[in-house]
Amino acid sequence: MRYLETGSTNPAFNLAFEEYVLTCKRKGDYLILWQNDNTIVIGQNQNAEAEINQAFVEQKRIHVVRRATGGGAVYHDLGNLNYSFITDAGNLENITMDRFTTPVVAALRKLGLPAEASGRNDIIINGVKVSGTAQRIYKDRVLHHGTLLFDSDLSVLGEALRVDPQKYQSRGTQSVKSRVGNIRTMLQHKITLEMFKEHLKKEFAAKDAEPLTLLEKEEVSRLRFEKYDTWEWNFGHAPHCKMLNSHRWPGGVLEIHLDVEHGKIKNIEFFGDFLSVADVSEVQVNLQNCVYRYGAVRDILRKLPLHLYFGTITFEEILASIFNTVYRKR
Repeated sequence: MRYLETGSTNPAFNLAFEEYVLTCKRKGDYLILWQNDNTIVIGQNQNAEAEINQAFVEQKRIHVVRRATGGGAVYHDLGNLNYSFITDAGNLENITMDRFTTPVVAALRKLGLPAEASGRNDIIINGVKVSGTAQRIYKDRVLHHGTLLFDSDLSVLGEALRVDPQKYQSRGTQSVKSRVGNIRTMLQHKITLEMFKEHLKKEFAAKDAEPLTLLEKEEVSRLRFEKYDTWEWNFGHAPHCKMLNSHRWPGGVLEIHLDVEHGKIKNIEFFGDFLSVADVSEVQVNLQNCVYRYGAVRDILRKLPLHLYFGTITFEEILASIFNTVYRKR
C-alpha cells in the first residue's frame, strides 16, 4: 500500500487532495492519513443548514465543508485523525464496509483496545463510538474513509452539531456527547497522536509513495477553489420544495423534497445520512418528469442499482418515503 500525506490541515484542500487521488491515480492501493483544523464535514446528501449550530459555528470560526460521500455530519479537530483507503472496487454487488473496517479494527486491537464494527458504519470501543466511515465509487475505484477520535474536544463536537432527536430515540440516548469517546483515554499505555499514526502505517503495511508533483498539487488547488471552497457546493445544495416527506429507517434518515406540477414530478431531491457510494442525483434525473404515481415511480426505481445510492435503505422503504406511506414487512 502506498502512503501519501496532504501536508495541510485545511479541510477544502484535504478533500480535494483525496478526490484527486481517487479520480486521477487509477493504479495501485493508497492510504492517506490526514487532519483538519476545526471543521464540520457534511455528508454529500445533507442540508448543511439543518445539521449545524450556525451561531456557534460562526462564533468559533469552525469551517463547514461538504464531502463527496454519504453518511452524517462529523466534527474534526487536530485531535482527530482521518484515514482514506483508495483501491480497486472489484465487484460492486459485493462491496461492503467490512472490507475496510476490519483492518482498522485489527489495528486498534493490537493496542489492547476491544474494538469492533457496529451498526451501519461505526467502530466502537466498550460501546462508545470512536469512528464513523463512508464510501464512494468512482468508475472502477473505491474510496473508503473514516474518522478516528483520538484526543478531540468533545464539548465542541456536541455544541457544533444539531442533534436530530429521531436519531437517538430508538437507542435511548439523549445526546451525541454520550455516544462518542476518545481513543487516548481508553489506552492502557499512553501514546501520542503521532505514535498512533505511525502504528496505523505499520499495521496497514504502508510505504511512502512518490509525493504529488507540482502540477498535480496545482490540480488539487484548482479543485479546492472551484469546488470544496465554494458556497454553492457547501451550502447551495439546500431544499426548495412543495412537499416534504421524512422517514427514519434502519439504514438511516431519508428525506424527500418534491415539486409536483400537473401530476408529474417537476423536481425531486433526496436528503439524509444514508450511506450512498454513488451520486444520488442520478436517481433524481431518472424520476424527473415521471408521473407522480406509485406504479410509475416503482417501475423506474426497479431499473436502478439502489444500493449504490441509498446504502441499506430498501426499495420498499424508498417508495414509502416518496409517497409518505407506512411500510411494514409482511
